[in-house]
Amino acid sequence: MSNLKELGRVARHKRIRRKITGTAERPRVVVHRSLTSLQAQAIDDVSHKTVAACSSLSKEFLKQVTQKGKISVAEKLGESFAADLKKKGIKQIAFDRGGYLYHGRVKAFADSIRKGGIQF
Repeated sequence: MSNLKELGRVARHKRIRRKITGTAERPRVVVHRSLTSLQAQAIDDVSHKTVAACSSLSKEFLKQVTQKGKISVAEKLGESFAADLKKKGIKQIAFDRGGYLYHGRVKAFADSIRKGGIQF
């Protein structure tokens, strides 16, 4: 991790994590964004378990995606993640942007989760 930008993001994420915790009723959804993909996990911090996870690289998701473009992929990923959370009985989440700006793919992902009926 010699990249200064990445070190800054990790420091921001640590600052955010001091304030946000996930429970079984309201898990913390953390986003990781790379140059090519987007991953998200719903985490119960009390029992240290991952409740749900999704990735834009999974084979099941890649079959669903028809449009190219990172933001449209993030929107589709958010819709499928919201449906997965609803199946597991989760209606509310605590959104953890992972130190990234709430902009672009992260914002598109969050908005599509909201559109899917999950509150935060």
